[in-house]
Amino acid sequence: MKLVILIASLFLLVTFSFAQGSGSNRSEETKKLYALFDSEWERGLERSPVRASLFNDLRANDKWDDNSFAAIERDYREDEEALEEIRQIDRSKLSVSDQLNYDLFRKQYERSIERHKYKEFLLPINQRGGIQTAHQIARLLKFDTVKHYEDWISRLNAFPERMDQILALMQEGKLQNVMWAKKVLERVPAQIDQQIVENPEKSPWYSAFEKFPNSIGAEDQTRLRAAAREAISTRIVPSYKKLKEYFENDYLPASYPEAGIWQHPAGAEYYAFLARSFTTTDMTPKEIHEKGLSEVKRIRAEMEKIREQVGFKGDLKAFFEHLRTDPKFFYKTPEELLQAYRAISKRIDPEVPKVIKTMPRMPYGVIPIPDQIAPDTTTAYYNSPSADGTRPGYYYVNLYKPETRPKWEMMALSIHEAVPGHHLQIALQQELGEVPNFRKYGGFTAFTEGWGLYSESLGEDMGLYDDPYDKFGQLTYEMWRAVRLVVDTGIHAFKWDRQKAIDFFTENAAKTEQDIVNEIDRYISMPGQALAYKIGELKMKELRARATKELGDDFDLREFNDVMLGSGAVPLDILEKNVDEWIGERKKEKVKVKR
Repeated sequence: MKLVILIASLFLLVTFSFAQGSGSNRSEETKKLYALFDSEWERGLERSPVRASLFNDLRANDKWDDNSFAAIERDYREDEEALEEIRQIDRSKLSVSDQLNYDLFRKQYERSIERHKYKEFLLPINQRGGIQTAHQIARLLKFDTVKHYEDWISRLNAFPERMDQILALMQEGKLQNVMWAKKVLERVPAQIDQQIVENPEKSPWYSAFEKFPNSIGAEDQTRLRAAAREAISTRIVPSYKKLKEYFENDYLPASYPEAGIWQHPAGAEYYAFLARSFTTTDMTPKEIHEKGLSEVKRIRAEMEKIREQVGFKGDLKAFFEHLRTDPKFFYKTPEELLQAYRAISKRIDPEVPKVIKTMPRMPYGVIPIPDQIAPDTTTAYYNSPSADGTRPGYYYVNLYKPETRPKWEMMALSIHEAVPGHHLQIALQQELGEVPNFRKYGGFTAFTEGWGLYSESLGEDMGLYDDPYDKFGQLTYEMWRAVRLVVDTGIHAFKWDRQKAIDFFTENAAKTEQDIVNEIDRYISMPGQALAYKIGELKMKELRARATKELGDDFDLREFNDVMLGSGAVPLDILEKNVDEWIGERKKEKVKVKR
């Protein structure tokens, strides 16, 4: 699953200029289009120093993003201006490829402007992240020079202003009743507590100063460490004490008593928007809910076949309990679990060319989810490579309580998060060549998560589900995403309570209680996002079935998957258009050969 870090990573910014459409022979409308792309990219870099730093643009490496109300309103007005500017460009005078760029850019800005009215910016903190976990960006920053460390210290010293901005957003959210459910926010105080330390060297913010590169001398190291300790003691820790007092005494007591976003002032309208936005379809929450129920029924029948195959005598419910509790399905230590994840990834890697023609140049690594957030985080997530090629992609795995991490889920999970799933898709997208940066480093969740789930089914084509328990793991993961359609809409559109959602999940999937509870809490604080996976996967499987039927013996799975990946993460209607055009071209080629 891609989670918040992946969703953020897909929209991070880089600094190199666009190549497509360059040259003196461009039309005036094309020049206007790319001038807009360039200016908006530059604006994005300027308005987010943190994002710029993550891609080694160090123009404001010592600053935080401006989260003031004035900055938020300025960004909104400038988004409106950019949308009006692209509307003034005559689309009919653009090339076919630039018409697609035009459409995607316009769609993203229209969606962003519509989203603004629901005031998501008043929701800066929940159990999955926020200012209480802001130190984590240090893991992705460069610390190669004295200046890099000095910039980080400047950010430490500027932290109180950042905290005040976040507190102001929270206070306004409380006034306007734009909040999260109390049950998920109850997880946050323990995360804040980890930031309130007596010894600054025990602070998560100090990790960058524990080890220096050899190029930095002892005198500088001593000076920098002292400055970091001072900043943490006088700026960081007091800020978190301030946050904790407000959070526990004012914010948490005012949070939503029930689970769903229907309690938002524009609840039903807001959730319908999220459903459309994340799925890139016009499906209503009711239609999505019913699709989920039908998929749950279908997948249960497939699970029954595996239960019979392995000779289990009880019913499916008993089989689930067996898979959740039998010690043979679990590793005993975090170290064993990590080694197993890495071994599985090495097994998968050489099989990927069976289903994919074009491979990315960028590698990936398998590393643990940080201990601070592991208890409140789901099984795994992926973080994309840096644009400048200095940082690989990372597949993060949760080692907290290995007795809750079953072996039978690890194959499907690794296929989804690494290859041929998220890493392959995102790395290839970043290597697309002459397309605008907003396409290389942006995208639509229905595609990215749909591809991740579709990739799990490719494990069958790669021969990776020879163990029936691994195959059951794949079905469990498919069921998991079908259940999401039901419980996400149930919670946010049909007013299910948290326990009803947990019970439905438990009845239909063998995932462990730890994962199920964390998953349900994730859906509560990320309404609509979980709908993208299954809706995207179903469209991709529909297109594969169509291509197989239309092309018969001429169908090539590797070529088909390359076509799906070839334009990056696009809305599902554009993906369908791309595949249909490919089918048509292949049919024409076949006719020519016969002649």
